[in-house]
Amino acid sequence: MKQEKSKRSCPIICRVLYAAALICVGLHVSFYLRTDFADWFNENVSAIFRTALSKLTSFLPFSLGEAVIICLPCAFIVLIIKSVVILRGDDEKKSNRLICSLLAFLCFLYSLFVMNFASAYRGVGIASKLSLERKDVSAEQLYSTGVYFNEKIKEELDDIDFDFASSKMPYSLYEMSDKLNEAYAKVTDKYPFVQRLDCPVKFVALSRPMAYTHISGLYTYYTGEANINIDFPEYTIPYTAAHEMSHQRGTAAEDEANFMAFLVCENSSDPYIRYSGYISMFEYVSNALYSADRELYLKLWEDVDIRVKYEEKSYSEYFSKISDSLAAKATDAVNDVYLKSQGQSEGTKTYGLVVDLAVSYVENRT
Repeated sequence: MKQEKSKRSCPIICRVLYAAALICVGLHVSFYLRTDFADWFNENVSAIFRTALSKLTSFLPFSLGEAVIICLPCAFIVLIIKSVVILRGDDEKKSNRLICSLLAFLCFLYSLFVMNFASAYRGVGIASKLSLERKDVSAEQLYSTGVYFNEKIKEELDDIDFDFASSKMPYSLYEMSDKLNEAYAKVTDKYPFVQRLDCPVKFVALSRPMAYTHISGLYTYYTGEANINIDFPEYTIPYTAAHEMSHQRGTAAEDEANFMAFLVCENSSDPYIRYSGYISMFEYVSNALYSADRELYLKLWEDVDIRVKYEEKSYSEYFSKISDSLAAKATDAVNDVYLKSQGQSEGTKTYGLVVDLAVSYVENRT
């Protein structure tokens, strides 16, 4: 009788979610054991889930992911209060149902993560798929790569509008989103492993407060949305959007998402988007060169166009206003732990590892 009562207090939907989570545990372990299976799952199964989620939320005129994040603290407080009231009461059935429901919800979140995005962390890297060699690079290689991107920037400058110290995007954010989707279609034609998807970028309503966390963009894999902080300088926005859209299409590692964003920007028919990609990669390479060889770094910057120098100066002035932030330190710490938990041993430093890919890519091109 007690066993039957226990089953009745645990709804069947909860038991279904428990079973689904157990299956997902098996899948998750398989991703670790077989990179080829992780790749197949990411490109053939997870792609369906990502497409479904992004299409379902694309009709909303706001970011559902942002709305959920904003509501989480209040929801968490309400949940704690309600849980305490129920658990301190005398109704054993309600207490059991509460525990079952909370566990089932956690199982649902875990299962959705596994089906949607977990395999992307365990597949074969972009370097192998693009035949790029990842190795330690010298200061001279960084310098020559920086020279390459500087020349590419110069090719675009005459088509870029500058307002004194910074460049201006010549179209709306929604038009930028359409242009990036067009560029992604070109990249998908070249590289079939990139998921084909046409979905709008979502712009964060509370971008200014979010800037104090130093987060320029965020892919919320539970809602399928690529969210962009539009408070940052305009030249960074197309590249950042392309980065988050790469997550939306199944690229998990941050350095690989950075490189995929560059490939997308480079393949765009729009000069401002190409400029955003080139200058973003130039920044990564020149920052790495600064650490490796100060003299070569200064030599590289001697040939940088004055307009780009003002662009960088304007960005530095912007960032100095938000640099000393407790929110940023907390967010960075959480992100670091999350990335390491997903196999990215360098944590938040993973973003900068795109330099290795950039050097190999440029050497293959020149």
